[in-house]
Amino acid sequence: MAASSVPTNDREAELIRRVSRGEHEAFYELVRPCERAIYFAAMGVLGNSADAEEVAQETILKAFKALPNFRFQAKFSTWIIHIAINEARAKLRKDHRHLYESIHPEQEREEGDYRPRDFADWRDIPSEELQRKELREALKRAMASLTPKNREVLILRDVQHLSIAETATILGITEASVKTRLLRARLRMRDALAPGIDGSWTTGSDEYKKVRPWS
Repeated sequence: MAASSVPTNDREAELIRRVSRGEHEAFYELVRPCERAIYFAAMGVLGNSADAEEVAQETILKAFKALPNFRFQAKFSTWIIHIAINEARAKLRKDHRHLYESIHPEQEREEGDYRPRDFADWRDIPSEELQRKELREALKRAMASLTPKNREVLILRDVQHLSIAETATILGITEASVKTRLLRARLRMRDALAPGIDGSWTTGSDEYKKVRPWS
């Protein structure tokens, strides 16, 4: 069973009540802080910016229609990101463009059987290098190389900075599964971005250069 949710705050609660009373203009004020999180949640599943934009719009429309049924048992952001994840998964199944479980030929058990490579030269990526086009492309390829379920967790935790409990609630999995998937995702990202023979962070692994970055 997933972790319990954190109740919505007073400001969100008041905005939700206003929208439910017919003050529809208050909905944008309610959803605006969540727009980026909604997009990245959809991107984590779909890996395509155009599809993620479409799902984000569908998510906001669906949330607006469903808002009168909001039960105030969770944060509004958690609730709407959960909708985004479900909408993105539904689109992925409908399009039949990818197998949801994995884009890798190998199968991974939830317990975790991924063995990271032993890079002796592992270190933090210099912050100034993050602006370089080559590294941005390497990051895209590394992210695209993840399975959708691991990419979802990585984005919710490391990009959106949601708690383990919130991530578990949104994805409908246990906190233990969140930790397992996050560890596997981080290790794969590390392996994909580790320096090549020349020690360059912009080189990365040849294996991951063949992966098509997010479009």
